[in-house]
Amino acid sequence: MLIIGEKLNSARKQVREMIENRDVKAIQDLARNQVEGGAEMLDVNSSAASGDKEENMEWLVKTVQEAVDVPLCIDSPNAEEIEKGLEAHNWDKGKALINSITGEKEKIDRLLPAIVKYKCAVAALVMDERGIPDNSKTRVEIAEKLIKVLTDAGVPLKDIFIDPLVVPIGTGDKNGLITMETIRSVKEAHPEVKIVTGLSNISYGLPERKLINQVFMILTMSCGMDAVIIDSTDKRMMAIAKTAITLLGEDNFCGGYIQAYREGKLTFEK
Repeated sequence: MLIIGEKLNSARKQVREMIENRDVKAIQDLARNQVEGGAEMLDVNSSAASGDKEENMEWLVKTVQEAVDVPLCIDSPNAEEIEKGLEAHNWDKGKALINSITGEKEKIDRLLPAIVKYKCAVAALVMDERGIPDNSKTRVEIAEKLIKVLTDAGVPLKDIFIDPLVVPIGTGDKNGLITMETIRSVKEAHPEVKIVTGLSNISYGLPERKLINQVFMILTMSCGMDAVIIDSTDKRMMAIAKTAITLLGEDNFCGGYIQAYREGKLTFEK
């Protein structure tokens, strides 16, 4: 399973100020800490920072990749920012993932040329002009549409990451089940397509959020989740992820688990 570090996001006040102040050391320390925690890719988002949006993204991408040898998830609602991030990305460090397109025709039309040009991986959200569907059937239908659009444009199935979307469980007691049903259905129809999502939204507004996130991660992994956007500096979360990977048969002879134990990464501290 691919672990994508979530912390370099300008929605966080601290990160937003780092970007605005061009604080190279702080950004690079945050990048290193996530990779040292186990992240194999880092999500980078500069959209909420003041100033020139494209310049902010270019600076953030270059600054992060000067410090770590992992590819980036270029995260923005703005097509121009995403393209600037792809242009700045160091492809010697791996294939970039863009986050994201949706089933909205306007967004597909704006981003598809850049996807084809850079041959990047794509996170595709199962929502469209109607918003986020409140059932798995419609989410799967949107996923099918997105897969067809992308494959028709030449994107390999292995580079498509469907995001089944996570809506807070506090706003609807079936929201977790809808996400899991969507994951299972997409994976059954398209085993080569990957599934990615950010887990933390499931617990929004509830106490002991980390506990909910941890349990939900295990449940989604058992449904076929391939990649998660999480806090890779959270030692307990990472220990649970490594253990779940082993129990789901994705760790040859428990080699990864044993190595993590030897490196002291199976701590269950809060």
